Amino acid sequence: MFSKETYTARREVLRQSVGSGVILILGNEEAGMNYRDNWYHFRQDSTFLYYIGLNQASLAAIIDIDENTTTVYGDELTVDDIVWTGPLPSIAALAAETGIRHTAAHNEVINALQAAQQKGRNIHFLPPYRDEHTVKLHHWLGLAIGEVADKASLPLIKAIVAQREIKTAEELVELDKAVDITSDMHLAAMKATKAGMMEYEVSGVVNSTALLNGAELSFPIILTTNGQTLHNHYHGNVIEEGRLLLCDSGAQTSNHYAGDMTRTFPVNGTFSQKQREVYTVLLQSHEDAVAAMKPGVPYKDVHLLAARTIFDGLKQIGLTKGDTEEAVSQGVHALFFPHGLGHQMGMDVHDMENLGEVQVGYDGAAKSTQFGLKSLRLGKPLKEGIVLTVEPGIYLIPELIDIWRSEGKFMDFLNYDKLEGYKDFGGMRVEEDFVITAGGSRRLGKKVATSIADIEAIRQEAIG
Repeated sequence: MFSKETYTARREVLRQSVGSGVILILGNEEAGMNYRDNWYHFRQDSTFLYYIGLNQASLAAIIDIDENTTTVYGDELTVDDIVWTGPLPSIAALAAETGIRHTAAHNEVINALQAAQQKGRNIHFLPPYRDEHTVKLHHWLGLAIGEVADKASLPLIKAIVAQREIKTAEELVELDKAVDITSDMHLAAMKATKAGMMEYEVSGVVNSTALLNGAELSFPIILTTNGQTLHNHYHGNVIEEGRLLLCDSGAQTSNHYAGDMTRTFPVNGTFSQKQREVYTVLLQSHEDAVAAMKPGVPYKDVHLLAARTIFDGLKQIGLTKGDTEEAVSQGVHALFFPHGLGHQMGMDVHDMENLGEVQVGYDGAAKSTQFGLKSLRLGKPLKEGIVLTVEPGIYLIPELIDIWRSEGKFMDFLNYDKLEGYKDFGGMRVEEDFVITAGGSRRLGKKVATSIADIEAIRQEAIG
């Protein structure tokens, strides 16, 4: 938790940006996994955390713009609750720590909203991403279930995006901390991996490293010898000699700020010739992208630069051919690089994604529908203070290669016969986290090996 002055200032910026009416911010509820009292790990809504600062379940808040008041709504613990939880501070005491003087019982939020509606005041709320939010908005505001999302406030969305995307100095401290721990997680994976282990054994090392540093995971661990599957959460494979192991994981600090990194390394300690050639291309695309980032540069342009580097590099290996500019404009590179170069990061590992990619990543402009490019979450011009990931990847996906070849797709740009020999290659990705600065960018957190020489040195020492 930050100081009460931080939360008060955040709410004042939001109040002035939206202008009039009332802002309803919903906290999250506990959710049962397989029965009511066996809960998933609780995670508070990030917008609620950002403006209200309270990490308890079953809360809501109303910021009355015109009256310049903020009220937190929630129910105090009963004796039955205290038996299980022990004594906890009252809602009023907790709210006071973030500069909020007004609290009320949870059911009183309905009266406050109905009073605002009767006066014809605008009630601003965000698009719901949980069913519990949709149901509450349906009951509290008298909206049909199917129209709740469409009634979300665009002025509120825009105001929050503009405020949350520029990270303050105290937020950057948290983000550096999150990436430091994330770095330790990846180094631990590199040092722990040995041929014959199961993927879940290394995943356990990654998870425990976060916990031992007082952190949690910012998203489920991706750790796989089948790196060609982009979001592979299966950890049941044997880690075999000669394969690559891809680890994509991140830590979340106690203040809920996220890290997100990926490293790919050889199981047997040294890259094979094929792996070395492809990884060299991948690392060059990463370095080209990082060098191009600065305020005013559209991140879509940085993505396309990385795509050109990948297509050009694979041309030297013999997998691609033809004019690079033309190939990238047609999306040929997406055979190897079918996702976006990166995304914003903050309290959400994909920051503010529940507010919609068009507003968060494109300032309302339309996104591309082209395969690969449509998955780019951030395309707008960069600004000083934005935190983002840079994560190019190269993947040899047999099913995609077969489909494109059977359709005769991009025959002038792809050497399908050569690609046949790479169907068992897998995939690789390199990801680091950056904040945009006045002159370019700064890498967050501790550096973890990315060069072939440094990765091999770590792996060979680990193998012994």
